[in-house]
Amino acid sequence: MSSLSVGIVGLPNVGKSTLFNALLKKQVALSANYPFATIEPNVGIVPVPDPRLDQLAHVIATTESKGVLPPLVPATVSFVDIAGLVKGASQGEGLGNQFLSHIREVAVIAHVLRAFSDEDIIRAGAVSPKDDAIVIETELQLADMATIEKQKQPKGASEKSVLLRWGVIEKLRYGLNSGISARTILSSDEEREAVRDLQLLTAKPIMYILNVDETVFEDESVLVAKYAQELGVSPENCLLISAKIESELAGLSEQEQKEYLSALGLKEGGLERLIRLAYQTLQLQSFLTAGEKEVRAWTIAVGATAVEASGAIHTDFMKKFIRANIASLEDFIACGGWKGAREQGKMRQEGRDYVMQDGDVVEFLIGS
Repeated sequence: MSSLSVGIVGLPNVGKSTLFNALLKKQVALSANYPFATIEPNVGIVPVPDPRLDQLAHVIATTESKGVLPPLVPATVSFVDIAGLVKGASQGEGLGNQFLSHIREVAVIAHVLRAFSDEDIIRAGAVSPKDDAIVIETELQLADMATIEKQKQPKGASEKSVLLRWGVIEKLRYGLNSGISARTILSSDEEREAVRDLQLLTAKPIMYILNVDETVFEDESVLVAKYAQELGVSPENCLLISAKIESELAGLSEQEQKEYLSALGLKEGGLERLIRLAYQTLQLQSFLTAGEKEVRAWTIAVGATAVEASGAIHTDFMKKFIRANIASLEDFIACGGWKGAREQGKMRQEGRDYVMQDGDVVEFLIGS
């Protein structure tokens, strides 16, 4: 699949552009203390931190490439910093129309909520994280309602798929009018597929990123539970990040970052935690390929089969798939690569319907 895209959204002055800049370790957004500082979406493609690639590269260097480390090609995430949203955006207020068109393109929404205490930063109307969330979710619901209202009932249609689609549209009309988002209304994969072409905004998965003070991480689990309850969502959908901490990290060396995080009682920075949450939210995983030319991570859905995974490399592979040679990461490393894995019986030959596991090391056999 192509690069995972995460749309970072939020009301003006919640810190989303500061966070975006810090995560990408460069100042690419026009951060300023007033609404609409970010006029166009800023897109940055960042590598997914994956220590497994380095481990595989050292195995390949030792066993296959005469001490030369092959290039590492990690999976990537596209972060999109989308212009600040205000009440009325669904009707085109502020930069609403731009916001709505840009947010349709992302796979998952990361909604940055203000949970820090700096009163020198102007508030854009909302007074709590819950208020922030309600404003944006309401605007997205209104935009979806406008999309639904444009749909015309098919006359005289008898096909099951057409009737199903219209039934789902009517269900959405009622639910959205009641203030319920499409991700809650659509209760099955069949329903979601029936209206996928509408690109409903509230059907997209959402993560809540609480921009907090630097001093709160000692009570992280307690605070996550508190904010999740306030927002009415699962704690698994919430993440605490301090944009100030991430800004500090952006200017430090790798060793200095580790020391700084350790002093705060954190094992990793916000980027790693945000990427992991995005993978969990979208139910994604990675498989690995390893050879002299490159060591690479490929992103696939949890539950993807071997033939579907081959399509992540090239769509033609799905048509010409023969089998997959697979070893677990642990076995591949312990056996010293493909040759050792074969000799020690740790390499498996799997067919097209094999369900891929996270961290599988794979070699696809493809017909001509």
